[in-house]
Amino acid sequence: MILHSDKLKLSVTSEIGRLRALLIHSPDSGLGKVVPSKAQDWLFEDIVHLDTMRRNEYDYYIKLLLYFLDPGKIQGRLTDIDTTENDRNFYKPDHADFYASDKVIEIQTLLADILEDRVIREKLTASVCAIETCNYRLQQQLNEISPVELAKIFISGSIDKDQMIFAPIPNLIFSRDIGITINNYILLNKPAKKARSRETLLARYILFNHPIFEAYQNNILEITEPIQHFLRPGKDQDEKTTLEGGDVMVVSPNHVIIGCSERTSVSGAHEAVKLLFDNKVVEKVTILKIPHKRDYMHIDTVFTQVKRNTWVLLGSLAKAELNKDLQDPITWFGDKKQKDKTEIVQFSIGKNKPRTFDSIEDLLNDVSVNDLQSKEKTNFIYSGNNTFPFDAREQWTDSCNLLALRDGVVLGYDRNDKTVEAFKQNGFTIIKVADLLQQFESGTLKPHDMTNTLILMPSSELSRARGGFHCMSLPLLRDDVL
Repeated sequence: MILHSDKLKLSVTSEIGRLRALLIHSPDSGLGKVVPSKAQDWLFEDIVHLDTMRRNEYDYYIKLLLYFLDPGKIQGRLTDIDTTENDRNFYKPDHADFYASDKVIEIQTLLADILEDRVIREKLTASVCAIETCNYRLQQQLNEISPVELAKIFISGSIDKDQMIFAPIPNLIFSRDIGITINNYILLNKPAKKARSRETLLARYILFNHPIFEAYQNNILEITEPIQHFLRPGKDQDEKTTLEGGDVMVVSPNHVIIGCSERTSVSGAHEAVKLLFDNKVVEKVTILKIPHKRDYMHIDTVFTQVKRNTWVLLGSLAKAELNKDLQDPITWFGDKKQKDKTEIVQFSIGKNKPRTFDSIEDLLNDVSVNDLQSKEKTNFIYSGNNTFPFDAREQWTDSCNLLALRDGVVLGYDRNDKTVEAFKQNGFTIIKVADLLQQFESGTLKPHDMTNTLILMPSSELSRARGGFHCMSLPLLRDDVL
């Protein structure tokens, strides 16, 4: 059944406006087939226990999102879901009790929807088989598989329980990296690693072909390589045009921050700036270069916004020295001697000279005060309470990668104890998700009544995948921050 939503509106103008709709992808069987010898090729640091990740961790995420975004799908059902033998599959599209929300939208559902069209199915199957080097007979076989099953195959790589025909795409759980909503546009990514090529292909077909995005097809922006890029020498990452959603933050209606990191190149950031300015999507873009290290990967592993005047960040990267003599976005960050330094440059339409910031803190304070008109002092909550070695340990397990459901209400992992202490010291209520769901179900607390709260999510397996809830969300609609 094709998901139609006449009410779906694309609009994201901040990181903290009340979340109304988002794209997610719940853990699929492919995550349970990652082997140690291929884990790093598939961008995983470790192997995970799939059933634990589903039943004891991600399941809470889906339930919480539904209470906040689409309570009619969950209110009054919690006990039944929790005591059902098959509750582990409550959030999977092929399950009889799938929640089927048009606000908490499962990517696999959208993929199955577009595969109902025979022409699209044959084109997408041919494209997948081309990049996965499948033979022609297998391609013909896939064309005859039902859309629901074919969607599972394209994502998991398995044609049945025992037979894998190509690699899984376990990183699809990190839905933010396939694209980012900026106002009423979507900027598609251009991944740095081959392991994510199929994700991008599937996302492109969904966004350009699914009816819920029909009104916005002219607002889908694709990063392209510069003309004659194939003539450039060398294979160095810095020479490629790459951009991933974890390096793009919409901090106000007219301002986007783009990170240059292990996964987003200078060229990718440069092409994104041109696209955003040429299409008049925003008036201001800040390029933030962080060290090219696996520890950081994207800027949202280093900082995220908690509320209008509050950010969580890694203290060891909070300060940086800048070279202010360079003027151009390519040459500014092109000096390889500066590769492990943090640099921040802001470009604005109509201004010939870019603006620089001495530190990440200075930039984030400027966002809070000047972009979001905060009247309160800007507060910084530090990973590990800014204490070594807990700052680095907890940043590695995504203490800085939080998802705001509304201004001041955020999700984070329960394992980052020192960061939790820092939240308490800054006046935040701390609550475990299991306790919170019971309060929602009983009616003793309502989501819209919550303020200044860190919701702790179980994380023994999810944290092994090296991504937090900011990574596991692609917001499509947020309320404006007034």
